[in-house]
Amino acid sequence: MSHYSIFSLARNALSRHENWSEAWRNPEPRAEYDVIIIGAGGHGLGAAYYLAKEHGITNVAVLEKGYLGGGNTGRNTTIVRSNYLLEGNAHFYEHSMKLWEGLSRDINYNVMFSQRGVLNLAHTDAQIDAFQRRGNAMRLNGIDAEFLSVEEIAARVPLLDCSPQTRFPIRGGLLQPRGGTARHDAVAWGYARAADTRGVDIIQNCEVTGIDVNGGRVNGVQTTRGAIRAAKIGIAVAGHSSQVAAMAGLRLPIESHVLQAMVSEPLKPCLDTVVTSGAAHLYVSQSDKGELVYGGDLDFYNSYAQRGNMPRVEEVAAALLSLFPAFSRVRMMRTWGGVMDMTMDGSPIIGKTPIDGLYLNGGWCYGGFKATPASGFCYAHLIAKDEPHPTATEYRLDRFLRGAMIDEKGMGAQPNLH
Repeated sequence: MSHYSIFSLARNALSRHENWSEAWRNPEPRAEYDVIIIGAGGHGLGAAYYLAKEHGITNVAVLEKGYLGGGNTGRNTTIVRSNYLLEGNAHFYEHSMKLWEGLSRDINYNVMFSQRGVLNLAHTDAQIDAFQRRGNAMRLNGIDAEFLSVEEIAARVPLLDCSPQTRFPIRGGLLQPRGGTARHDAVAWGYARAADTRGVDIIQNCEVTGIDVNGGRVNGVQTTRGAIRAAKIGIAVAGHSSQVAAMAGLRLPIESHVLQAMVSEPLKPCLDTVVTSGAAHLYVSQSDKGELVYGGDLDFYNSYAQRGNMPRVEEVAAALLSLFPAFSRVRMMRTWGGVMDMTMDGSPIIGKTPIDGLYLNGGWCYGGFKATPASGFCYAHLIAKDEPHPTATEYRLDRFLRGAMIDEKGMGAQPNLH
């Protein structure tokens, strides 16, 4: 760090940060933009950044009904991986992984990406076969994968109960060494600053209340801060996709469910790998602050509330303790809920809608955070060129009409849609 940076930090600290310059502007909405993106989470902000950087489209507004990053971007367990079996998913998520690996340098903001590895535990012969098949497919696609024995897992994760007496006996595991975690808030902040620097307007506290459609195409939105015109509108609002799309008369193949996550009190470093178990439906890692960050399955009732209930908290805590008995005396510090937009096949949608100029980014199920860079990149490509990016061609909305599902078993829930 330079002497200037040290003195700048000291000066701002002594002035209680009163003279600290804002990371991004707080502009008033203009009457018209080339592109409006609804939703200032990681996907919306990422799309705005890549529209400006990759396609030279800077007359862009990102509209957020609350505060930047206040939705699912700030309400997830921060896991990053690309350990997918099917071609339609593998190349997209590997594209995202490669963007993650250079993201801090690209946007000049430390997103605290930590490639500590992601380990999927196998508990049955069937899971061993499935994981080895997935690992082989990953390696054929140029994605890193290693199958570990029980002994190798015990050496890598000493606190994990690898004894045969545990509730979920461990038979092996699939490791992606390049997987890991990132700081979710930093991702939103970094993309926001980078997009703002390139001229994008980020407008907070501006709720979209209507989408104007005339002659089968969009021409603007109605908001709590007035009408704004645009020839292209992108929806990137996660669990509220169905609500916003309904403003344009669209019904989506999506259900919204609550997914809870929990955080423990801070501990000394004791878990340096992300551990997941499909049988227990648990995923856990340790944050840089020392907290255990963990979660499980959906609450399985339709809801738009950012809160959950105690039965799911108890179930996830029981799963954690069955695999890590040493955590039995650790106190849970807080819990929260995110609103998940669940598609029928567990895979996302990045595609055009039947309305000209209206584009959808949603249906991310459990996979939204890790997809953030590629989602933004591919969504920007779709909006700018009106055609899907090569790594996202199978995520078109019309796949549900064509029966071209991307049913990645074990990658996400498939709720019954009616």
